[in-house]
Amino acid sequence: MTGLTGEKSVTERLVDLLRRPISDADRQRATRHLVDWIGCAAIGRTTETGALIEAEVPVGSTGSAQLFGPRMADPATAAFVLGGFGSVLEMDDVHRAALLHPGPVVIPAALAAASDTTSANDFLDAIIRGYEAMIRLGRATGPGHYAFFHNTATCGGFGAAAAAASLLDLDDAAFTAALGNAGSVSAGLWQCRNEPVMTKTLHVAEAARRGLVAARLAARGFTGPRFILEGPQGFFAAICPGASAEDVLSDAGAGWLIGETSFKPWPACRHAHAAIDAALALRESLAGRAIAAIAIDTYADAKLFCDRPRPETTLQAKFSLQHAVAVTLHDGAPPLDAFDIPALDRPELVALREISTVVATDAFTKPYPRHFGSAVTVTLADGATLSHSVADAWGDSENPISDDALFAKARALMQAAGLAPDRAETLITAALDLAGGGRLAPLRHAMAHASE
Repeated sequence: MTGLTGEKSVTERLVDLLRRPISDADRQRATRHLVDWIGCAAIGRTTETGALIEAEVPVGSTGSAQLFGPRMADPATAAFVLGGFGSVLEMDDVHRAALLHPGPVVIPAALAAASDTTSANDFLDAIIRGYEAMIRLGRATGPGHYAFFHNTATCGGFGAAAAAASLLDLDDAAFTAALGNAGSVSAGLWQCRNEPVMTKTLHVAEAARRGLVAARLAARGFTGPRFILEGPQGFFAAICPGASAEDVLSDAGAGWLIGETSFKPWPACRHAHAAIDAALALRESLAGRAIAAIAIDTYADAKLFCDRPRPETTLQAKFSLQHAVAVTLHDGAPPLDAFDIPALDRPELVALREISTVVATDAFTKPYPRHFGSAVTVTLADGATLSHSVADAWGDSENPISDDALFAKARALMQAAGLAPDRAETLITAALDLAGGGRLAPLRHAMAHASE
């Protein structure tokens, strides 16, 4: 039986892969994802969902893990709360082929596992390794898994465990045990997408906590299954129909996968971003002309998750292609409040949603998930048509976002969260300075005093 022989498991080989060298350029890339997460977490904390997550922090807690709020002496609570903050606004980073969001899981786990004396390189390396493990799992799970399971939740524990194990300097056996136990308790069902609930945020928060706890237990000698991925009752056999655990190790000689991770400029589901980009490109040509019909061509998963002509909640609006395109055509680049409840009832947006159709086409489905493309075609009242197609959304590696635009996004989110401009700049500078070495202490100090 698998697991009783002397061969290395897929998990053990993954640990070997995570030990490969990390360059200064990789670490610099990690600081960009850190800045992006800080902005997302800052605004996420101010939401109703963020407040409910933060209520898990015991009153009067003291300790060293803090972000814009009470200190959290318990690292597991810190990972949980910080994990919840980063995904609320749907602006967290995303890996297309893995269909998951690594930042809001991996970075909180790394922060919770670190201390003021942690070196900048060790911290950034932990983030890079966490992204790697999580993305590799997500890429391998296959469409049969994603049909029912939230990849960020099911694969997130692996990423959080890898980041924490890296910082805890676990040996190979303990590192493997951490990943094995994190995978053994994986969960995250997509039913939450079909109801107006907050569960998706809980998925992310729990994945961060689950991975951190697994690594901390492994550091104390708590053992875990070596063959959690390919075993007869393991992760792939149980919840990844038609997929192979060996695919976790594909492209083993390639660069670190954090470099393929996309940034999200718009406060909506990533499946809606290419359509937003296409609508934005069309908007100037409309010049106030009456619209008779809107056709949105996209890939099958985008239609499955985001074909919502009548959203009733903010979360549903973020997963509505019709609303995303309507607000972009009418108002331009969508701000944070474009998906809030008041916007859903605006007559002009309701009217545009009602004349919008969403179609999944082979042209966009076949390249997916390597490419998230979409086309928007507007038929005008005079019979003329205008169309624009986007192969890759803004923020993908083929259509990259500049540092200036990325940092502007972070500043805008922190400003919306009520942080003073000087505090926001201190946070951004402290995060970027990690690429130059030193210790984590300046960033932790900036985080601890950001909301003062």
